[in-house]
Amino acid sequence: MENLWPRTATWTGGELSIGGLGVRELAERHGTPAYLLDQADFEARCQAWLDALPDGDVHYGGKAFLCPEIVRWISRLGLSLDVCTGGELAVAQAGGMPPERVVFHGNNKSAEELRRAVEWGIGCIVVDSFAELDRLAELVGGTTTQRVMIRVTPGVDAATHKAIATGGEDSKFGFSLARGDALQAARRVQDTPGLELYGLHSHIGSQIFDTTGFAQAAAKMAAFAGEVGVDRLDLGGGLGVAYRPGDPEPPTPFDVVTALRKEIGDLHLAVEPGRSIAAPTTVALYRIGTIKDAYVSVDGGMSDNPRPAMYGSPYTAALASRHSDAPPREVTVVGKHCESGDILVRDLPLPADLAPGDLIAVPVSGAYQRSMASNYNHVPRPPVIAVHEGVSREIVRRETESDLLRLYV
Repeated sequence: MENLWPRTATWTGGELSIGGLGVRELAERHGTPAYLLDQADFEARCQAWLDALPDGDVHYGGKAFLCPEIVRWISRLGLSLDVCTGGELAVAQAGGMPPERVVFHGNNKSAEELRRAVEWGIGCIVVDSFAELDRLAELVGGTTTQRVMIRVTPGVDAATHKAIATGGEDSKFGFSLARGDALQAARRVQDTPGLELYGLHSHIGSQIFDTTGFAQAAAKMAAFAGEVGVDRLDLGGGLGVAYRPGDPEPPTPFDVVTALRKEIGDLHLAVEPGRSIAAPTTVALYRIGTIKDAYVSVDGGMSDNPRPAMYGSPYTAALASRHSDAPPREVTVVGKHCESGDILVRDLPLPADLAPGDLIAVPVSGAYQRSMASNYNHVPRPPVIAVHEGVSREIVRRETESDLLRLYV
């Protein structure tokens, strides 16, 4: 499982260390469950995308995982940021992101969200519907100029789970290219005072390993860009990551950019990696509480990682706090929630001498876990601990029961 762990991960005497600190010390200092984020790995993955696209724009996909400290990191490194709600916009502002380097997505932006974005001076709004076009045109009123991109549904079916495929004709996102809606939307922007057609946007889905779909969408988008007279394409994100041993190796950022460049030529290119940056950098750390037959129960579960329950996302895990010479036995790692579907890892070989108090680490936990986490069963959400060069610090603090209670009246 070596390729699944963050770049600074090492194993000594059976104990996992990240960023120069062992998980036993981290658990003692910060408690469990916790997300342990390798800052050096995160920054290196950002840099890999910047190196692959020196003449374009890299927009970090904030929905994968976002907090003000992450905003500060990507801003310092030179990335831009895409957000898709007013809440993510607020995090971008709290982290000091320059507004001109923020792109605002979303299929149902409210008039208030649009107003906040325009008044802040946001770099670009990706328009997703005719209703949104009307809201935005009324808001700017011809008194200012707002850059917009049209989100286009290119009619490309990505090879991924249907829940995270977004490029087909039945998608809730964007304007259909085949039906002519995208052309109509582009012309309306061009004819509307105060709106500037800055470029075109598409995103075909997530957790994709084959660059064929990316290339097909790029070719369609390049042709459409020529039709409407723009020279900027934002072709989204979606590059997959390996979650388990034996999963396919994803293409590199350079592979993806090369495939896109082949189709779009000299058009200005923007990409939106999120999962491929965030996911491999983080380990979810749990403590075993109960072992019952083949069920190993930990102190977290579907509230801090809903993806296995939502759409069957597979993970792996390892004993991370000590060495064991015991033979493996197949177990299922489950959470503490009152749901039979509260399963983190199925059919996993772990040492037969597992005991309450042992620490289990789940790699590739940095994307769509903390950002999708909930308070189901009134369980407080775990902290995010950045680990770097022997120093650990909370960049998202652990929730408390007081946090849960303060919203009630």
